[in-house]
Amino acid sequence: MSAELWQLRIREINQAEVCDDGKYILYWMIANRRTDWNFSLQRAAWWAERLKRPLVIFEALRVGYEWASDRLHTFVLQGMRDNRAAMSDAPVIYYPYVEPKKDAAKGLLKSLADDACVVVTDDFPCFFLPRMVEAVGKKLKVKLEAIDGNGLLPMRAADRDFPRAHSFRRFLQKELPKHLENAPKANPLSGKSFPAADNKLIADIQKKWPAIDTDTLEDPSKFIAELPIDHEVPAVETMGGAKAARKQMKWFLQEGLKRYAEQRNDVESECVSQLSPYLHFGHLSVHEVFHELTQQEKWEPSQLSEKVTGSRDGWWNMSDGAESFLDEIITWRELGYNMCHLRGDYDQYRSLPDWARQTLEEHKEDEREHVYTLEEFEHAKTHDPLWNAAQRQLVRDGRIHNYLRMLWGKKILHWTNTPQYAAKVMIHLNNKYALDGRNPNSYSGIFWCLGRYDRAWGPEREIFGKIRYMTSDSAMRKLSLKGYIKEYAEGQLFD
Repeated sequence: MSAELWQLRIREINQAEVCDDGKYILYWMIANRRTDWNFSLQRAAWWAERLKRPLVIFEALRVGYEWASDRLHTFVLQGMRDNRAAMSDAPVIYYPYVEPKKDAAKGLLKSLADDACVVVTDDFPCFFLPRMVEAVGKKLKVKLEAIDGNGLLPMRAADRDFPRAHSFRRFLQKELPKHLENAPKANPLSGKSFPAADNKLIADIQKKWPAIDTDTLEDPSKFIAELPIDHEVPAVETMGGAKAARKQMKWFLQEGLKRYAEQRNDVESECVSQLSPYLHFGHLSVHEVFHELTQQEKWEPSQLSEKVTGSRDGWWNMSDGAESFLDEIITWRELGYNMCHLRGDYDQYRSLPDWARQTLEEHKEDEREHVYTLEEFEHAKTHDPLWNAAQRQLVRDGRIHNYLRMLWGKKILHWTNTPQYAAKVMIHLNNKYALDGRNPNSYSGIFWCLGRYDRAWGPEREIFGKIRYMTSDSAMRKLSLKGYIKEYAEGQLFD
């Protein structure tokens, strides 16, 4: 990769210098929680080779963040289990740490950084991570770099946010080609020559802040039960970690992709990728997904269309399923990252386009036939069997089928007193229960229900105004949903 393209992915968090007298390079793994296809790990290994220092990889998990629960902790710890196994023979120190109580980790990162030449971390534009990284940067006396491995397009390649997917897609068609062959290495440590790390390097630190042990990572349920987190949101069947991520990716590419273009909105066909939790937690890289897909399609960049139209179809010159999937995993996914990177108010009602806020304001006094509380929404106590089923799927499985997630959000707008409160309800329920919540695409989906990335629609309706309208009755006519409603019927929560 050229130095120019690398620089787009490197963000200097502070103005501190590299410490030539440091004992090691520290990679603080916070978002790209994987060992392969990882730009951050690749950068840390580059520093280790350049400065001839060993490499320490520190993957940590706090307990004090909002919505911390058994569900989210279990998924992350399953990823730690895979990372420990993957690095068991590597010449590095892998240090997985899970905070046993709030503020127990206070001073840990600084202690590690005090002996480091340089600290490398992941650049993630959402949730509490940007604030945390900036705060740490102000405290460290050593250089802190954040590396962007979020998408095929570096976030800093775009200097503006985009009002619609079409305009962003058009931008991608101009800018993305030069980045397609600049993927991270499949194995960032392969071929690197730096000193092997000796556990004595951080022995005193690990004595004070013990790493989570292998047995606990194999079965973390008892350990998690003792943590000060939300135990009413239990773990789900979906397994976290790189191994499960690759298994799901292979299933989708072999079985789901060929049906994706025609059946992805068919709730009962289950041909969607279900990769979003793995992409969110960094257990899987979008670069690896793209690589595997293009290998399967026998595709080369020379097949790209020269026409820059912003159209969804025909630019990649792949199969219909591949083109449809790439539009979701690149255009729509990276559109959300673009918003979070450039707009600090990405999770605020005021971030909606002017026309959307205006039409919702004009209809704020419209009479609502049904109005529900947060508790009623959370416990699926509405009059609508389909909406209730979608909410039960979210609570039980940690996901809602993509099409029904749109309907789920639209009806929350329909059944709340104000659109501002509707946004708060959607954010809380999605971030609390969804494995892929707390992500740029969570906010894209939620605020799409309120007009973001959309246009004004007619006829103008009560409550919605010119916001796109969706109904359960229409969904029931279009899709086969009887089996879905039965599967997630009342009484099915946490069964």
